[in-house]
Amino acid sequence: MEQAPAGDTTTDGSNVDALEDALIEPVRRDRLIVQRGLFGSLSPRVPEKMYVVTKGDAAADRHGLQLAEAATAHTNTYFGRFAATYWQRWTDVKSVNLQLTYASSGSATFTVSASDARGRERIVTTSKVSGSGDLDLELPIERFVDGGAMWFSVESGNGSLLVSDARWTVAAPEHLRPAAVVICTFNRADDCTVTVGTLASDDDAMSDIDAVCIVDQGTDQVRSRPAFAEVEEKLGKKLIYLTQPNLGGAGGFSRGMYEITGSPNSAHANVIVMDDDILCEPESVLRLNAFANMTVQPTIVGAQMLSLSNPQILHVGAEREVLDEITAGELTPGAKMGIDLVKKKQEPRFDAGWNGWWTCLLPSEIIAECGLPIPLFFQWDDIEYGIRARFAGHPTVTLPNAGVWHADFHLKDYDDWARYFSIRNGLVVSALYGRFDGNDISKYLFRKISELIVSMQYGLAATFIKAAEDFLAGPDFLYDGGQSALRELRELRDRYPETKPLPASEVGKESDPHTQMKVWDFEPDKKREGLVLLKRAVQQFRGKVDGRQVTVPAHFANWWHVSLFENAVVTDASQNAVRVRRRDKDTAVELAKHAAKVCWRLRKEAPQMKKVWHDAMPKLTSRENWARLYGIDE
Repeated sequence: MEQAPAGDTTTDGSNVDALEDALIEPVRRDRLIVQRGLFGSLSPRVPEKMYVVTKGDAAADRHGLQLAEAATAHTNTYFGRFAATYWQRWTDVKSVNLQLTYASSGSATFTVSASDARGRERIVTTSKVSGSGDLDLELPIERFVDGGAMWFSVESGNGSLLVSDARWTVAAPEHLRPAAVVICTFNRADDCTVTVGTLASDDDAMSDIDAVCIVDQGTDQVRSRPAFAEVEEKLGKKLIYLTQPNLGGAGGFSRGMYEITGSPNSAHANVIVMDDDILCEPESVLRLNAFANMTVQPTIVGAQMLSLSNPQILHVGAEREVLDEITAGELTPGAKMGIDLVKKKQEPRFDAGWNGWWTCLLPSEIIAECGLPIPLFFQWDDIEYGIRARFAGHPTVTLPNAGVWHADFHLKDYDDWARYFSIRNGLVVSALYGRFDGNDISKYLFRKISELIVSMQYGLAATFIKAAEDFLAGPDFLYDGGQSALRELRELRDRYPETKPLPASEVGKESDPHTQMKVWDFEPDKKREGLVLLKRAVQQFRGKVDGRQVTVPAHFANWWHVSLFENAVVTDASQNAVRVRRRDKDTAVELAKHAAKVCWRLRKEAPQMKKVWHDAMPKLTSRENWARLYGIDE
């Protein structure tokens, strides 16, 4: 969860005492709804085909489907499919019941179909009905180990048809574990109000949620919004509202986890962490909690991230990490990225190494065993926790029919203060769980910094260097939860003009309109990238570059292109501004020397740092450390 620099607030424990009342005893019931048959979104921006596909004269709303004579509909869609492969792999449930209510003026046909890992379809069962009634089909969960799902379709036949109250259910566990939702926010009062309000508006999804804990770390607070009064009234005793200084996503989510797991009744609770600025689908929360209730062992269960700007696009299906390259988002085998979910299905079962905390469920047993998150402020805190749980034997499952919409990462420019946390925290996590070979990690980091220097991204190169230096300083720099690092980082980046976005209209007149961008066709062979980088560095050092100022589109702003010029006006990834990069030989040489020293230290001290960080983990992740950061007497 990305957050802006800290503001001063006061710690407020209001409503914390309500947690004991909110976390009630587990519910007893015969059947557990694990998925509702929804036919539309709560948001008009989400296409209906994410839920149901109709043909002929048909109309759908959130809970009902109306078909005229000879119309058809199917739920072989993102939210309509039952993720059978995950249920067969991670639970001991042998069958699921599809239940719905129908009213037909003639006859109608319901068909349940299934797919396998390669997308081959098969019919599971077919039922012909007439008049009005309830349909209850018991469906075996079999032949899905490698992949596949189930869904239903309907033909209205010779009359009109109304379908409602569709749901997939399983035999309920002896004790049903409720969930507590934790939402961390920082000066996104309007976004947070909408997100919590959307969740609170769905009574069915809220039926197994005992508490909604808002951790407000901002100066523009959620409770200041008039609309929040309605949300507060709707949630009643379930709402827990806390304020504290800005400790980033790690500090905000940890506060909710700290309070919830400290309650006497928390042993049976699932904690669902959720970003404040998502477009929330309450059904996904229901599905996460239902699935977690049925897994054979405590399991982290995450929702997928969908694109907010294009709601039918999947960001990524499931991810792992490449610690030797300080890379978080590596696709797991079989997972998809950037696909149109209306056109393509996620058939193979793919395992996840971790799940982002845009929406993710953490069983209280895992929190009790693994401890609280490490105070990394933000970035890699959710990844580290997922890896930590995995190393302790607890899997993460990213459900392909549970998703929320999040702002697109590709619209955030790489040259940002947040990159400090990405590199610093990536080094921490690599030291904790990776090989952390000093030779390899130092070479990789020096290569990346060198690319930034020849790209005339001097501020970003300095950001990388500071990240490595702070990592080498050891765990003590996390004593304040990351707040001092923000101040120092802001001051550091202010020294470099190219870090500041400018309106395109201010610099466009300086560009040479006659410069031809034929160089954009060039991309070095992977095996020759090192030689090309060396050549570009020499050219930059000697000034043997094109002296004309050029404009560079964001998607062509690779180091091997930008480094050919003396001046470059580069479009910001947000598409709302530009950055002006100018060659500065003295700055480049100074940064290269500094980077070489830091990377040499990293190479020599890697074994020592690996031990230092391992030894510090119990204290860093303890309740006592977080209580100190929150100003709470343990």
